[in-house]
Amino acid sequence: MRGVILEVGITAVKEQRQLGLVSLATLLVSAHYGLGFILGTAEKSFLNGAAGSLYAIAIGLGTIALAFLAKFYWVEVEQIWTLLGDRYGKPVKIGVGLMSWTSLIGIAAVQLIAAAAILNVAGIPTLTSLIFLAISFCLISLLPVERASLIFRVLLLSNILALAYCLWQIDGGISYFETVQNFVPEVGAMDVRGTLGVMISTVLLVAIDMKCQQFVVRAKSIKIARWGCIVAGICLMILAFLPGAVAIAAQRSGVLPGAIDGKSLIPYVLFWVGNRTHPAIGIILILILAVPALGIGSNILRIQTKTVLDLELVENRFTNRVFVTSLNALLAFGIALRGGEIVGLILCFYAAYASVLWVPLIAYFLSDFKGFIVSPTSVRFGFAIGSLAALSGLGISLIQPQAMWFDSVELTILVLGLGFSSLGLLGTRAIEKLFPVRVGSS
Repeated sequence: MRGVILEVGITAVKEQRQLGLVSLATLLVSAHYGLGFILGTAEKSFLNGAAGSLYAIAIGLGTIALAFLAKFYWVEVEQIWTLLGDRYGKPVKIGVGLMSWTSLIGIAAVQLIAAAAILNVAGIPTLTSLIFLAISFCLISLLPVERASLIFRVLLLSNILALAYCLWQIDGGISYFETVQNFVPEVGAMDVRGTLGVMISTVLLVAIDMKCQQFVVRAKSIKIARWGCIVAGICLMILAFLPGAVAIAAQRSGVLPGAIDGKSLIPYVLFWVGNRTHPAIGIILILILAVPALGIGSNILRIQTKTVLDLELVENRFTNRVFVTSLNALLAFGIALRGGEIVGLILCFYAAYASVLWVPLIAYFLSDFKGFIVSPTSVRFGFAIGSLAALSGLGISLIQPQAMWFDSVELTILVLGLGFSSLGLLGTRAIEKLFPVRVGSS
């Protein structure tokens, strides 16, 4: 689930470095094991079989990849946009922050879509659910409920047991092992461009995701930070096959109604299995799945609002907080009305953010470790045109996805963002070399 962005200074964070290996791994798992992971994987598996777990597996691989950046995050502590902004100027800081803010709009929309799918099982119309949830997210985000995140995390983790119980009740867990066995062959049969789009966008995003960094910097040591990422990644890959296995088992067993939506599959199965024991258990299982969405969705809106305030785009007053939070909720509501596949929507926003952040971040690393100095002007220009290209691709993907190249929306956005960012940075750097007097480096 979405965590709270670092809200204390570097000194305070270092004083709070108390997370051991188990605690860190648990927090990292809970950061990703949310409704998008569960319902999105089940929806994909409902359509594509074992290959539907690809996104969830990519999350696990991205968490393992995070181990390579663990030392950097642990030492530097600061958020990425602060680090890049201090070196390349306030425009880059604001730009990176706004791209992060944009990516969270899509994640908030996913929470709305997923929670509405759960309520749909209870007979509540989708539009009514979306309106109610958007208002609820907005109101809860304005309350000081950060401590409630522990409750929501526990509720999310309880879904592991609930899904495992459902799978055991349907076919004794056979589908899980079959899904693991069939995963690689079925992914191999997919279009390689689609596979690359999912893998690259997810792994790149997870490695720079601030909700993970906030936990890594609180590890007791660099060694624990690294191993916490590795252990969490392995756990996530084990969990990756669970929602898909439930979807496949439910299809085979014939428990699903003919007109069910893939998004509603997991809540329907939970309700069906619970009802077999006692009607109250079915309702409890649905609530365990639905209630955390309020915590996750409201926390996302809180992070978005804090990002805008931290970037000093508006004055930090209560009325401005209400306005920014309401705007965030309205934008997420608008995206949610569009509908679409949960994983597909997540990946579009992942790709847009990751595609423009990695070029200036790599320039930052090279200047520190290899002495490859890139001027702030080059980074600013590359980031600016890369962001415009990525946002244009994101907009087209939401309005007319069939117009995208490579038969992969995610890969198209990645190519646009990474390509234009690289060309802009390298082109400006070449001009600075040729005309050092005309083009400054500040």
